[in-house]
Amino acid sequence: MRRSLHALLGLLLIASCGAASAQGSGHKVIATPNAPEAIGPYSQAIRAGKTVYLAGQIAIDPKSKQLMAQASIEDQTRLVLENLKAVLAADGLTLDNVVSTTVFLKDLNEFGKMNEVYATYFKAAPPARATVEVARLPRDVKVEISAIAVDP
Repeated sequence: MRRSLHALLGLLLIASCGAASAQGSGHKVIATPNAPEAIGPYSQAIRAGKTVYLAGQIAIDPKSKQLMAQASIEDQTRLVLENLKAVLAADGLTLDNVVSTTVFLKDLNEFGKMNEVYATYFKAAPPARATVEVARLPRDVKVEISAIAVDP
């Protein structure tokens, strides 16, 4: 009985290790110089199967590498969405592939202004979205947006 239990535990351990390595092998890092480099230990995006998970983008100009922290919420939102477009393009996708976004706002009173710009990027079939006010964002920007896209 004891040997059977040890054998079973051994098989379960081997199976779980195999499953963990199989999960890791299906991931692909997506990176482009046309969007800001990651400012920490994360990737611009990760593809897992047909799903692409995009890290939150903030208002950094990828060409000049300059932060636009003092720019209006409209200008920051525009740049953030352009950065997301660039990451998607690096994997052959567009904003039309986005199925969900999360918008982080420093001040929810600026939701209307952000939303006006956001609507110009997602016209036909806007993705699902969550919008939250946060106490602080990286580098004190006004908006950060992350997204999930699916490759049909």
